[in-house]
Amino acid sequence: MQTIEQQWCRNGKRTIEARLQRSGDSPRNEPVFRGGNLRYEVSDRVGAIGCGGIGAVHLLAQRIGLIDAIDQHLHVLKLHKPYHESDHVLNIAYNILCGGRRLEDIERRRNDTVFLDALQTDRIPDPTTAGDFCRRLQPEHVLALGDAFDEVRLRVWQQQPQEFLEQATIDMDGTLVGTTGSCKQGMDIAYDGTWGYHPLVLTLAETGEVLCVLNRSGNRPSHEGAAEAAGDAMALCFRAGFRRVRLRGDTDFTQTRHLDAWTEDPRVQFVFGIDAMPQLTAIGEELAATAWKRLFRRVKRAPATTPRQRPANVKEPIVAEREFENIRLKHEDIAECRYRPHACRKEYRLVIVRKNLSIERGETALFDDVRYHFYLTNDWESPAEAIVFQANDRCQQENVIEQLKNGARALLAPVDNLVSNWAYMVMAALAWNLKAWWALHLPVTLGPGDRQGASPLQRAERARAERGHFAGRTARRNRQLGWVAVAVGVGDRQGAAKIPGTHGHRHEW
Repeated sequence: MQTIEQQWCRNGKRTIEARLQRSGDSPRNEPVFRGGNLRYEVSDRVGAIGCGGIGAVHLLAQRIGLIDAIDQHLHVLKLHKPYHESDHVLNIAYNILCGGRRLEDIERRRNDTVFLDALQTDRIPDPTTAGDFCRRLQPEHVLALGDAFDEVRLRVWQQQPQEFLEQATIDMDGTLVGTTGSCKQGMDIAYDGTWGYHPLVLTLAETGEVLCVLNRSGNRPSHEGAAEAAGDAMALCFRAGFRRVRLRGDTDFTQTRHLDAWTEDPRVQFVFGIDAMPQLTAIGEELAATAWKRLFRRVKRAPATTPRQRPANVKEPIVAEREFENIRLKHEDIAECRYRPHACRKEYRLVIVRKNLSIERGETALFDDVRYHFYLTNDWESPAEAIVFQANDRCQQENVIEQLKNGARALLAPVDNLVSNWAYMVMAALAWNLKAWWALHLPVTLGPGDRQGASPLQRAERARAERGHFAGRTARRNRQLGWVAVAVGVGDRQGAAKIPGTHGHRHEW
């Protein structure tokens, strides 16, 4: 039997399909955008807000115990007049979820009565108070806040089906957070001349959520603190019940001093890039020709429609005409051997990719070149090609970091010192994690037409698109304030129907 939410989605889809077909391809004597005699009225009885899902996000935070966990772990304020620690933390996270791009945008939420009604509150901290709260936090407070998030994370993970707990893939990378300020304590100049900070970011590949953010000065190396953070993340995953953990990182994170200790646990595997040092290049050059085989890259996705003719390459003729140097990939080969890093007692599997290149200038081929890429792993069972593809899949973390920097605007430095900016990054990253936890509460299928179960990362992408970006309005019924999700389109209707913690088309407190 269909639920009312499924009926909404199906009816809305049929309506829009019929409307699109009705327009047809027949010639018209007037533009399609006709307009009309629209009237806009201002109502003093009904309030509405664009980010209508914020109340449902708060319901989710209550359901998973996030608010209680923050107040139990984080103790900064001696008196709560009137705000608790959780109020300050969620204030920053909710500002980002509602499209805020800086602390000053909190003032808009503070003066929005419908936003306040959605959270069932009379007031929220103003931007100055939010910045002051960040400055009050010391390193031990930021770590305690991370422990609170981990407690909630465990609870969310353990509610998932058993196949979710098969493997946790932990990706690690550093990123530069620049600042134009001159008085921010802890800032320094990075390798590329950027002044600012260099936070370390650990993410879970399966869900895209942020496991750890560790702020560091701008001149610190990428791998600093990564081994300790990875150890804490692995311990968390094993507490949750994950049966295997795989670590991934680029060449800056091949921390050979720790590989033997990680390998002692049979549940831990790693795939790290490793610099093409002279001794490794010599190993690749000395391998017999029979050790190499051609590497064929995976097809990203099969086209769902009839293949179209590839358009003409506009760039290539310009490069040839102006005789720019052009590096063209001819083919790739793959091989593997045993290798013991200098700081290790054990031998590991070294997978080598040989890129055969042609260096051209204009129409003339100058010479052929060979470049090597190396991957170090303790996985002796997977095919060598699979090791390379797994290492390349870590590039998805680059997309997550880009979203954290320029989408969620979580990796910013709006306050005045290294620790306070670290605190802001951790609280702002909660907005991204709420999106991931929301996704884990969504149905496994993305919609009626989805035949295959959606992965947690696919559901996270859907949740990122729907994380509160449907309209909502307040309504009073039986002396209670209710919140009505206004479905203005099929996508909004589907998003509203899947709100965790709500029932039917309306949730009333």
